[in-house]
Amino acid sequence: MDLSNLKPAAGSTRERKRVGRGPGSGLGGTSTRGHKGAKSRSGYKRKIGFEGGQMPIQRRLPKFGFKNINRVEYRAVNISSLQQLAETKNLTRIGIKELREAGFVSSSALVKILAKGELKTKLEVEAHAFSKAAEAAITAVGGSVVKL
Repeated sequence: MDLSNLKPAAGSTRERKRVGRGPGSGLGGTSTRGHKGAKSRSGYKRKIGFEGGQMPIQRRLPKFGFKNINRVEYRAVNISSLQQLAETKNLTRIGIKELREAGFVSSSALVKILAKGELKTKLEVEAHAFSKAAEAAITAVGGSVVKL
């Protein structure tokens, strides 16, 4: 036994089907494509979503809603998170930089401060937006709000 007499197992391989090589082959004429229709023609390519002429699903289903191209999306940070951050890092001023370092927001995110939780420390808070309740809560304990 050596490499010169290796063969695949009997019945495991098969000759390639050569279509369109005349009537004697048994695969001439329509060349296994059947009669007429798009699939029988050269250059046929099935379109994505084509369902054989039936109304495609993306046209059968109703459309609704819209995407507001002017939407501004903020990353919400609660007052309770600010209080916790101020206590752990001993801060009096919390800005975007501090929130990024603490892992609350990504570098490109806009920040909005929300009023969930309780603020006990006097803080100077810097963010892109504030809810009215959050602004009131920060100023109530003697802190200040800076909108970017």
